[in-house]
Amino acid sequence: MLSVILIWLYMLFTCYVTGVASIRIIAGKDYSCKQEISYVYAGIGVVMVYAQLFSLFGGVGFTANLILLFACAICLVFLKKEFLNHLHTCRLTITPIKAMVFILILSGFAYGTSTGVIHYDTGLYHAQSIRWIEEYGVVPGLGNLHSRLAYNSAAFCLSALYSMAFLGGQSYHCCAGFLAFLLMLVCLEGLTKEKIRKGRALRGGLSFRKPRLSDFARITAIYYLLIIFDEMVSPASDYFMVLLVFFILIRWLDLTEEKENSCLPYGLLCVLGVSVVTVKLSGALILLLTVKPAVMMIKEKQGKEIAKFLLTGFLTVLPFLIRNVILSGWLVYPFTSIDLFSFAFKIPKGMADYDAREIQVWGRGFSDVTRYGESPAKWLPEWISHLDRSNKVFLAMALAGLLLWTAYLLYAVIKKRKDMLDFLHVAGTLLVCFLFWLLSAPLVRYGCVFLWMFPVMVWGFLYLQISPHMDRFKIYLIVLVLFGGYKVTAFGIETGKGATAQYLIRQKDYDNYETVSYELHGYTFYYPLQGDRVGYRDFPSAPIKAEDIFLGDTIREGFKDVIHE
Repeated sequence: MLSVILIWLYMLFTCYVTGVASIRIIAGKDYSCKQEISYVYAGIGVVMVYAQLFSLFGGVGFTANLILLFACAICLVFLKKEFLNHLHTCRLTITPIKAMVFILILSGFAYGTSTGVIHYDTGLYHAQSIRWIEEYGVVPGLGNLHSRLAYNSAAFCLSALYSMAFLGGQSYHCCAGFLAFLLMLVCLEGLTKEKIRKGRALRGGLSFRKPRLSDFARITAIYYLLIIFDEMVSPASDYFMVLLVFFILIRWLDLTEEKENSCLPYGLLCVLGVSVVTVKLSGALILLLTVKPAVMMIKEKQGKEIAKFLLTGFLTVLPFLIRNVILSGWLVYPFTSIDLFSFAFKIPKGMADYDAREIQVWGRGFSDVTRYGESPAKWLPEWISHLDRSNKVFLAMALAGLLLWTAYLLYAVIKKRKDMLDFLHVAGTLLVCFLFWLLSAPLVRYGCVFLWMFPVMVWGFLYLQISPHMDRFKIYLIVLVLFGGYKVTAFGIETGKGATAQYLIRQKDYDNYETVSYELHGYTFYYPLQGDRVGYRDFPSAPIKAEDIFLGDTIREGFKDVIHE
């Protein structure tokens, strides 16, 4: 736990500094974020790009961190006045109560990140992927050793950068927990705001402001955080994607509710949306949000801004695409519709297609790849039957919400309600994301943010429209207290049962499994004695014993596919 807190403080520093500098470059010196935490998120996007870019030239470890610190030092020197202003603002806004809440949340999430359940896929390939990045960066044709090592994600590069494995101890895996901690701060930032209500003040002259859609998004995000509290110890890319999408949606709703008329904050969120694509492709359609800032810039004839954001988006995704090509020979593995290269290390098309089908079938809850071609009418009822009760409710609300969103759209067109455009845009984006997830690989952890947020948006909007003006908050508060009380109590009981002081200093290490070693070109490789998981310790490894697939004499030269040559 203590080690996680120290790493998080380092992450806060590096991400905040790089975030401030990057927003200064993109948006100019006259623009500033209304919430300081937004700079940290901007920095996360920058550091993810940096870690991926660095991996193209070598292992992401001590040197990568040294250069990052040097870059932060340069930023502090050249933007000294700006950082001093930010520090002054923080001093004015931080109260003893806020500081205490911050410390409690930091400690709580650091504890959750230090213990818990290691994801099955972490032992299968997450840990090995991160170690490959720590040791070598990127290796040509690595997917030929184990196809899942070609599942490229910026989340693994970020995890390698902050793993601190170069210190000689364990490889820490606390980036998912860091994002969870930040999201909780964002959620509480909205739910604890208070305002004076004219003529109807409560005791002390203060009352909570009326509920907004962003509040519903925050409550849903907290619900997700409670679910993954004992899982975020794993560096699974699903968590990174969902946590980032929740932030984008919450901040986007904040902006629309505050009637933000500048395209810059929306554009910056869209750049972070591009980072989501590099984390996990299942979140790619969140980029439909770009319609709003694009229209705003076109209307205002801001050609330079359009070019700036397009270039920023391209530079954000470029290292990810390069890594894809080097790892697999495909631009976006395992999808073979874009076939541009013919490298010797390229994973065969048949294997890539099989991998893509396996992902989709697995997402539907099956292990038989021959069921890939089944129509939704055949596999969907079986998939639904395996959902837990709460997700069945969300699914029913989402399917009914599709009709409700259509009704909203028709009403807005007929009545010419331009004030509904922002809501229709965000809800429509979530609808498309939900349908894409549902009809492709609908494993709940792949796209729960879309399964939950779409119905929350459309039904929450309806509630805000039809609830009596004076009674809105009372109903909202009753539901929040009852549901929140139940979830927090259940969460507390469950967490208390598994509480342990074992990881108060160091984080729980990766799970490791018994292996068998063998030699290839003077290197010792491993495969599991039983099952298909190895973990982090025995490196390099694959689920089965590999043949001589070296392209040359060294690992850095890469691997080829010998079975399908």
